Amino acid sequence: MRVLLLIPGGLRAQLQALPAAARVAEALNAQVQVACAPTAAAAWSLLPAVEKLIPFDFDANPSLADWANLLGNVREPDFQACINLASGRQVDLMLSMSHIPNRVAAGGFSATSTVSPGGGWPAQALAAYLRPLGLELDADGFRLALPKAALSQAASELPAGSGPALLLAASGASDDWPTAHWQALPALVRAKLPDVRIVEGRRQGKLLERAAQLASCDVVLSSDPISCELALLAGMPLVAIGGHSDQLPSRQGVQAVGEAGALQNLSETAVLQALGLG
Repeated sequence: MRVLLLIPGGLRAQLQALPAAARVAEALNAQVQVACAPTAAAAWSLLPAVEKLIPFDFDANPSLADWANLLGNVREPDFQACINLASGRQVDLMLSMSHIPNRVAAGGFSATSTVSPGGGWPAQALAAYLRPLGLELDADGFRLALPKAALSQAASELPAGSGPALLLAASGASDDWPTAHWQALPALVRAKLPDVRIVEGRRQGKLLERAAQLASCDVVLSSDPISCELALLAGMPLVAIGGHSDQLPSRQGVQAVGEAGALQNLSETAVLQALGLG
């Protein structure tokens, strides 16, 4: 069986779709192909089950030639199902000419099954798209299968010592938790936990290396959306600064602290308490 996923959006949206794609591949023994923006394609390097990536940026006002090229990619393989997260007349016209018999979407005239996505953690909200294929989704049960070599390399780069490793991943955005607080935090943590190893999270480089670094630590404190998604997919304890509790899985060790857009009001004491060091 071959299944096509159409996933608009950037890197975060692709990461949130990994558990659903993995479930389809495993449960249906399916070959999965994904159409997404080239700039966000790195997310799918973390999921070996994906057979092929089709570069297509749904959000970049594709031309008629772009849609025709996508149709060519879609019609050539024998797809039995399509999970479509895109919307609009163009994608409906393309899918209508694709000969794919089972087309799942939230709406549009090309859909053979129309679904109502749920709220909450976006990765779990995709469960609605899998039900027409006869599948249930436990997104929180998904774990990234990272190569041992990448994990070993990341572990070798951790600070020396035997204490727990706390990874700090600031977003660097203008509305992030103030830099002075990020800089003061390591000393405050060490005052409570002297043998802690503080690790500065990567914001650049290969996504696999970023994921392996996160997975090699014990706790992640982050205001960076990509680091937060990687931590969730790796099953890491996470304190998401500026996150929304209703956008995170209900799992022990995962919580949000601070209000997005008002992080200048978030105290160092509140962050320490969220880390269990209050």
